[in-house]
Parts: sequence; C-alpha cells; structure tokens
Amino acid sequence: MRAIGLMSGTSLDGIDAALIESDGRQRVVAGPALTIPYESGLRQRLREALGGTGDHAATERALTEAHAEAVKALIARHGLEHVALIGFHGHTILHRPHAGVTQQLGDGALLARLTNIDVVNDFRSQDVAAGGEGAPLVPFYHQALAAGLPRPLAIVNIGGVANVTWIGDGAEEILAFDTGPGNALLDDWALRHTGRPLDEGGALAGAGRADLFQVKRFLAHAYFELPPPKSLDRDDFADFMPEGLSPEDGAATLAAMSVAAIAEAGRHFPKPVRRVLVTGGGRHNPVLMTLIEEKLGIAVEAVEAVGWNGDALEAQAFAYLAVRSVKGLPLSVPSTTGVRAPMRGGVLHKAV
Repeated sequence: MRAIGLMSGTSLDGIDAALIESDGRQRVVAGPALTIPYESGLRQRLREALGGTGDHAATERALTEAHAEAVKALIARHGLEHVALIGFHGHTILHRPHAGVTQQLGDGALLARLTNIDVVNDFRSQDVAAGGEGAPLVPFYHQALAAGLPRPLAIVNIGGVANVTWIGDGAEEILAFDTGPGNALLDDWALRHTGRPLDEGGALAGAGRADLFQVKRFLAHAYFELPPPKSLDRDDFADFMPEGLSPEDGAATLAAMSVAAIAEAGRHFPKPVRRVLVTGGGRHNPVLMTLIEEKLGIAVEAVEAVGWNGDALEAQAFAYLAVRSVKGLPLSVPSTTGVRAPMRGGVLHKAV
C-alpha cells in the first residue's frame, strides 16, 4: 500500500511529508519526502496553542490546510500516483496521559476532503484511554527498518521531546520511552535570545559552557527514576530554563541537559547496546552529537549511516502506522507505551 505520512513536530519547525510502500509489517520501501517550514504566523499561533487552553478551531483549520498543501506539493513534485492513504499525526498541544488526555490539532476529515485521499489520524487517544502513555508510537517502524542490523540497538529521536527505541535480538524484544527534553527548550531559548527559532548548527551552545549545577538539579527530577515506558509533554521541563546565564552558556546548559537525559536512559535498557543511531532535528546539531558520544562511550551516528532519511523518518512512521491501522494491526504494546495489551489505534476518514 502506498501511503503518505505527515508529521508536525513539537519543535515547531514545520511539516514533514514522506511516501512509503508497506504491508504494515516487515516490508517497507521508502519514497520521496519533503519538509515545508511553517509560515511565521502559523508557527506563532501553534506556540500560543501549547497547553491546550482556549478555542483553536481557526488554528486547526489553518494547520490542516497547510498539511494539505504539503501533500499536494509532494505528489506534484514527484509525479506520485495511486496514493491510497495519508497518516496525519497533527500537532501535539497537550499530552497528559496520566490524566487521560492527549490533544493533537488537525482535522482528519477536512484533510481527506482537501486531498481526496483517505486519512488516518488520532493515533494516540485509544492507547491513552486504555491506560497507556500514547507515546512513543514510532517503535514498530524502527523495528521494521532495523531488521537487518546488529542488535541490541538504540534509536534516539531528538525532536522537541527526545525518545528512544531499544531493540533486542528477539522479535518481541522492544522497549521505548521519552528520555527528556530534546530540542524544545533549546529552541525556545534561541528564539528568546537571538530571534531565531533554533540554535542552528549548535552555534550558540558551542560558544558557551554548561552550568553543571543546573544540569545536576535537572537530573534530580523524579521523571528519571520512573521505570519505562513513560512519556512527556513538550513543556514538562519548562521550569528548568537556565537562570542568570549568558545566551551562549544557557544554550550549552540546555544541550547538556538533553544529552544527560539520553545517557540516563541507558540504565533502563535490558541489555547494553552495540550502537546508537540518532534521528530527528537534533542530529543536525554537532554539539549534541559530540556530547552524546562522549557520554555514552560507544558509536553514535546519524541514521543516514545505515541509509535512512532522518528528516523523513517520523513522517514515514505515521504512514506505516496508518497502514497498520487500516489492517487492524496494533500500534503499541505494553513495552512501548505501557498499555495493558497490544492496542490498535487511529481513526479513518474516507475521502468520499
């Protein structure tokens, strides 16, 4: 089945769209992909929607229309035909699974009408309603891609929130959880101090020195003692924004926090890993990549080292999950979200 996946990340950078062909199990053939940055006004409206309070109907419509344009651009640019399905993640504005709440902006029915393609969205709600974390949801896709790679293996996704998938030797040896903040706090810091929405190339963090006292205070947070699976909202660590530091030292401190949280994740792995692959926007930050390798003391590489497209991986994953959804296959299991039993998910919106 040919499906397009759409991912609107918690880092507020833009929309990733990617095509795959898959049976929703082991067969995955990656196709073309593109990224469309958010128009600045929409980015600001999404930032204002974080926390889930207020009426966001107009923002949701604008976001959905932007995703429709991304689908049309991908199809037109690559002459795609016979696309059967769209996996539409939407934009997370609130994630409180322990309160039974997860909220993503994005109108699946409207997107189906605008593109004339069937759409699956709302991937997380069923898992949360059944007692799961509703995140991370990409582990099954990671497992399918990693079928031929040496294991145990860890795949770290550094988006707004960072998460990890640990994959062991057996078919059912999989563990996943959010590690801590990824780029979100660093992006917010860069916007506040430079007017730019991210620390491009790690320039700001690379020019500073981390405040180890503030990093130590961060690591004392109760989240790091919780056994996985576990998940986070983008703003769960907002109180750890650095205080009394220069823009450079604050960025270096936030980078050190993100890496320290990733390193802490390793103590929860059932077996030590032989390799770490990094995806998400964070892999473009050389400061983060260098710090991770120094902390872990093993090979740390961007996923491009094994032929994957890290800019498209999450979008591909939601195309894959959309295929699994329409085939009635589970999207999560106890070791990936903490749900009590393998859980299906997603809501199908027919184009006609």
